[in-house]
Amino acid sequence: MKRLWIIPLLALALLASSCADQRSHAQAVYLLVDTSGTYSQELDKAQRVVSYLLGTLQPGDSFAVARVKSRSFTEKDIIAKVTLGKDPMQVNNQKRAFADKVGSFKAEVKKGSAYTDITGGMIQASEFLNETGAGQKTILIFSDMQEELDYKTVRDFPINLQGIRIIALNVTKLTTDNVDPRRYLGRLEWWEKRARDAGATDWKVVNDLEHLERIFKGRG
Repeated sequence: MKRLWIIPLLALALLASSCADQRSHAQAVYLLVDTSGTYSQELDKAQRVVSYLLGTLQPGDSFAVARVKSRSFTEKDIIAKVTLGKDPMQVNNQKRAFADKVGSFKAEVKKGSAYTDITGGMIQASEFLNETGAGQKTILIFSDMQEELDYKTVRDFPINLQGIRIIALNVTKLTTDNVDPRRYLGRLEWWEKRARDAGATDWKVVNDLEHLERIFKGRG
């Protein structure tokens, strides 16, 4: 009688292993879009990045786009989010609806926010990514990486980005950077140190938006 349990138990074990393998190969991407100050004028480029990413994501992958503004640690700033299904028609509909939401958001932005809470957005992003259970987790930051906070907003504490890679996109140079390039280089060095100290698996900067394939180079 005991042997009768072997086959169903083995089947359950194989099923669980299969589900775990599929989950571990899933990818989750969270794109933070800076909407502060004059950087909000870069939203056309951000929309092109979204279109590219939608074309690369596969069934089971998750994707979210959120805005960075004066305070960004809130789900209310998530513009669109999706976990792609398995049916090709469903996936196409999901991608189309996602693109429409991002397009509508871009059209609604009239002027940039007064401050730039990148840290708050990253904390919110890490929560979303960890909840997906995906094997590969990425935060993309579409920003000049110049964080500016009001006097009430507290962000000077250690953050947790364990198991997440960080990619800064379209890091434009400020007028002060042109005067003294050390400001630009120092800003990127500061963010890289903060990301790695928080446990990020990787940090890179991709400014050439004509070669976005570099974002996910080596996936798998």
